[in-house]
Amino acid sequence: MKVSDILRVKGSTLYTATPDEPLSHALDLMAERDIGSLVVMEHGNLVGMLTFREVIKTIVSNGGTLGATSVRSAMDNAPLTCTPETDMDDVRRMMLERHARYMPVMDEKMLMGVISFYDVAKAVVDSQNFENQMLKAYIRDWPETGEASPAA
Repeated sequence: MKVSDILRVKGSTLYTATPDEPLSHALDLMAERDIGSLVVMEHGNLVGMLTFREVIKTIVSNGGTLGATSVRSAMDNAPLTCTPETDMDDVRRMMLERHARYMPVMDEKMLMGVISFYDVAKAVVDSQNFENQMLKAYIRDWPETGEASPAA
């Protein structure tokens, strides 16, 4: 299974922020859309990723407030990325190694989407459920012991 398989099912809605906008505006969008991350874009290029993890770290370092903090000062400016052709086993390994919950999907410099750890887990479970159904169907159709096999 490839990342493109997840994007095909998930859809292509993307929410972005710019690095120089106030962090409070980005948080308003995240809360309004009930999303855990924003891709940070500048001049059409991916420059960072903003997740609740970065927001919480920023609030703690600011003594419990956002103040006039910009997205740029809170974002991860070197987010982990993958391509649509990246294998799901590689994505799981990368996300676990970096403790990344969200990963932008890039095709060269074009942002194709964002996948979450939830999306990856759901794809794995759906795939396993499908395989289980196929195996159960195969076993149900298994010939009885002693049943003659068809003549060749």
